[in-house]
Amino acid sequence: MRIGFIGLGGMGGGIAANILHAGHEVVAWNRSPGPVAALVAQGAVAAGTAQEALTADILFSMLANDGALQAVGLDGPLLDKAPRGLIHVNMATVSIAFARTLHKAHQERGIGYVASPVFGRPDAAAAGKLTVVAAGAPADIARVEPILQVLGSKYACVGHDPIQANLFKITGNFMIAAAIESMGEAAALLRKGGVDPAVFFDVLTNANFSAPVYKIYGKIIADQAYDKAGFKLSLGYKDAGLTLAAAKELEAPMPLASVVHDHFIEAMAAGWSEKDWASLARLAAERAGLKG
Repeated sequence: MRIGFIGLGGMGGGIAANILHAGHEVVAWNRSPGPVAALVAQGAVAAGTAQEALTADILFSMLANDGALQAVGLDGPLLDKAPRGLIHVNMATVSIAFARTLHKAHQERGIGYVASPVFGRPDAAAAGKLTVVAAGAPADIARVEPILQVLGSKYACVGHDPIQANLFKITGNFMIAAAIESMGEAAALLRKGGVDPAVFFDVLTNANFSAPVYKIYGKIIADQAYDKAGFKLSLGYKDAGLTLAAAKELEAPMPLASVVHDHFIEAMAAGWSEKDWASLARLAAERAGLKG
């Protein structure tokens, strides 16, 4: 199958490579040429423009946010040039409001649309071990599902309305951020009491808290390894805002989400936007009078 791919960042590059290695022809476009060249070296075809990536059976896009999708034109202008019968799989984490705009724009142009955000960091994307969710019309899901299933260790269709997948992703990211916040506060308390957080996380993540989120972020927090960002704090801040916007629209009180969002603001103000979002734990340490 011929697959177009737009957006070869830390996540998109690994995802596109796995689609290629699954035996599909991949036509890739990215605003900066380096990632395209790396994928071409593996057998992909470089698209000279974003429009060329639409000359495919299915188009995948993995872009950072609402604005990035708008800049490329995937909310309308670029879609005007898409062939009928194309299905667009949008893997970005976007706002609920923009998710509706995207769905409507595709419907008006007779283009299939599936929202399929993922959970996982760049290493999981490269290894094909993401958690992949999707929502869209049953016929569209049926066409893209075989590809989505090769991208992760867990796949689930979560609804027939694409917006449901975006809400699923936003809510999941809130849970991860809340877990980071709780681990950061726990680590600060332990350090104040002279207990090594590394021992604490080693014990609990092999017993009561054995989920990958606790294992991955527990180690980052124990090592205070915030500089190499698998997921930038600025993106966590964005997603925390999306959570609150969805909560307001759906009238679902989320007091913990408000606290976490405020802490993201504080971390952004400290100049940590490019650091890993586990830097919430560093903030907790500094509030406790500790360094880092």
